Formats: sequence, C-alpha cells, structure tokens
Amino acid sequence: MLGIGHAIPSFVHLTARFPVYASRSCFSCSAFLSSQNVEINDKIKRKHIYDREWLTPGLSGGLKKKGVKKMAKHIALAGKGGTGKTTVASLIIKNLVAGNKGRVLAVDADPNATLHEALGMELTCTLSDIVETVKEQKSADDSDREGYIKTKFTEEALIRSDGYDLLVMGPSRQAGCYCFPNAVLKNCIIQLENDYDYMVIDNEAGLEHISRGTIQDVDTMLVISDGSVKGVRAAGRIYELAKSLAFDIGEAYLIITKINETALLQKEIEATGLELLGIIPYDTQLTEYDLYGKPLLDLPEDSPAVKAVREICDKIF
Repeated sequence: MLGIGHAIPSFVHLTARFPVYASRSCFSCSAFLSSQNVEINDKIKRKHIYDREWLTPGLSGGLKKKGVKKMAKHIALAGKGGTGKTTVASLIIKNLVAGNKGRVLAVDADPNATLHEALGMELTCTLSDIVETVKEQKSADDSDREGYIKTKFTEEALIRSDGYDLLVMGPSRQAGCYCFPNAVLKNCIIQLENDYDYMVIDNEAGLEHISRGTIQDVDTMLVISDGSVKGVRAAGRIYELAKSLAFDIGEAYLIITKINETALLQKEIEATGLELLGIIPYDTQLTEYDLYGKPLLDLPEDSPAVKAVREICDKIF
C-alpha cells in the first residue's frame, strides 16, 4: 500500500541530525533544541520546515500552496477529554475503509495513545521511542543513526493493516513537554502526504496541541463534545483558539456524542460559532465493545454509533 521510498530520507535527516525549526516552543525546549544544533528562527516562531517545493510557511503560520494540489485530505479531531474523540476517529476510519474511499493513515497525536487499542492493533514502537533512542546514541555517527531510524520507522513505527496504516507519536520517556516529538510528528505527516488519500488525526485532549501547532493545514476540523454545557463550551474555546492562531482550516464542525437530541443545548451550540454536523447517540453495543476491549472496527453496521458516523461521513466526504 505504502510507497514510502521518498519519505524516509527526510525523516531520517530530521531525527538523526535534528534539523527542526522550533514552533511555538517553550523556553526549555528552545534551549534543548539549540543544544542539539537545531536551527531556531527567532523572528517567526511559528515557522515549520517543509521539504516539498510546493509547500511554504505562510505569514500566519499556515501552509500556502504553490500550484500543486495536496493529495491527502486531513481530518483532525479535537475536544476536551472524555468526549469520544478516539471513538469518533476509529469509526471514521471504519467508514473510509469499508467504503473503499482510498488510502488512509490514522495518526495518534495524543501522548496517551489509545487509538491503536480502539482499532485493535498491537503497538510496539512509537515516534517518541525512536526519537529518545537516537538522542541517547551520543557516540553513533549519522549513518548508524539513519540506518536505525529507517529500520525502526519502516518495520515498526508505521504499522500496516488492511485498508489503513497507523502512526503513533507516543509518550516521551523523559520529563518535560512534547515540543520535539510534536515537531517530528508534524514533519512525518508532511513527508507521508502523497502516500495517502486521507489522514485522520486523533489529537490530545484540550488546547495544548493547538497552541503547539500539531494540527495545521487541516481540511476538516471536527471538534467533539459530549452532551454537556461544559463540553460544548470547551469546544467553542478550542475553535476560538484555532481561529486566533490563523491556522489554515478548510472547514470546522461540531459533533456531540452520548446524546439523543440537542434542544437544551441549542444556545450553547450557537455560541460556539460551529456548525453542528451531527450527534452520536449513546450506544450500548459501543459501550460493550469498550468494556471488553473489542476493536471498534468490528462494530456491526446496525450499531447506532456506526450509523451516526456514516451519516456524518456522507456530509464531509
């Protein structure tokens, strides 16, 4: 499925020699990256490195295209914790695979990785694992690091399955923030761009991934809320933050989970500025699958959650 030959060299170069631009980094991260010979642009803190000729960082931090159409459609999920982002991401992937919509890359950008469990996949290696191991190989030369990275990335970090592949950022093995793993993940997404038709990106709960710029150049942003006032208000704050950072977002929608109707939340929904794309009702079958750790891809087609996500996907694909 994956023609990755052109993608690996830039990823290897990125991690082995640390040629990354700091993007909205905290002070400690900027200091660390500087110590690793990482170039930092002090004038444009939101600048990113993109090796493709047709991508250049815009003045607002978003990607500007130079006449070549981006291949993969980016679907990014955001929301507060416990709203069902990973569940929705899994069911979107199920819909894309079942409908033979094209090549799909599932991206788990949450340090507390759970997307692989929802998909029923075994996780043995993450991007963070590779980054930390390479950082520890102080005596290794670039060629040794490149060989290690290429092997780990192609054989373990990029997990292949029927109809889709999975890439997981994973948790850091050291104390501190996730600026560097996030930078690696962003560059990996760019390097794999032309190998897929869809990228479904399951992000960390809250606002951190947005302020760090983990999700950029998004075709469809799905902000997930549960059926509570707090959840809907959190969705509104996430959307406002994304707009304030001037990300290149094609369209943004609200999805509300674990609810059957939204009449009591209508004013709160309108206050978010987001169009309500759909609701996903409470589903006893889904609850059972979660309870016993069954892959959500195996949910039957008559599952209320599966049917609701199918209707949502029909609107955006």
